[in-house]
Amino acid sequence: MIRDWNGRTGRLLEGMRRPTAPVTCALIALCCLIFLIGPAAGLNPAYGTGDELLAAQRAYFRRWGVVPAELFEGSPRAALTPATALFVHGSWVHLLGNMLFLYVFGVMTEERLGRVEFTLFYLGCGYLALLGYAAANADSGQSLVGASGAISAVLGAFLCLFPRARVTSLLPFLFFLPLRFPAWIVLPFWAALQWLAAGRAPEGPGVAYLAHLVGFGLGFAYAWARHGRTTRVKATPPAPAPEGENQP
Repeated sequence: MIRDWNGRTGRLLEGMRRPTAPVTCALIALCCLIFLIGPAAGLNPAYGTGDELLAAQRAYFRRWGVVPAELFEGSPRAALTPATALFVHGSWVHLLGNMLFLYVFGVMTEERLGRVEFTLFYLGCGYLALLGYAAANADSGQSLVGASGAISAVLGAFLCLFPRARVTSLLPFLFFLPLRFPAWIVLPFWAALQWLAAGRAPEGPGVAYLAHLVGFGLGFAYAWARHGRTTRVKATPPAPAPEGENQP
């Protein structure tokens, strides 16, 4: 859940009106549909069960995912995989986690960028994030799938565009109590965790933390270069805070 006081425009983004995000919702729906009809969901009987299902999953990920060792061989099919991999997920947890982040941070980012620009931004940064991971692991034969690189770019853009937005976070060391912090605290902390995890990540299957970092950096840089100046307008008196809320 996010609330954002935009003191520079004197407008409360949540409470006065709810932003619409048809592209974000369409991306979520498409990812869910592709997952449900694919072998990873385990719901399509055409893929069989047991070892047959596992073999189908490996072949599916290899066909539609990024295989770094194959990407730079010049094959047109392999060159498209950083785009197709954005819509393929490896498990229910992988899918639901990514879609939650996309919805929470994608709605306001899409509203600020606009539908067409947000679509191109999402696909372009997602492609480059997976390409960056592949370049750093050029000898790997492991398949890489998921929208994490593109969603990380959305997080980076959100940090640039809405640094004072309040993000509700669940902290394990505080017994998962929901606490609200500004985006300029939560998202850099998240990026730092990705950096630390990337340095300790073993070779082989796992989380592509480097793709997260590349996507986050690309998203922030794009938003700063494209919209950084337009968001720094002169401050006007902010709207009154609703009862129980204080302006940060």
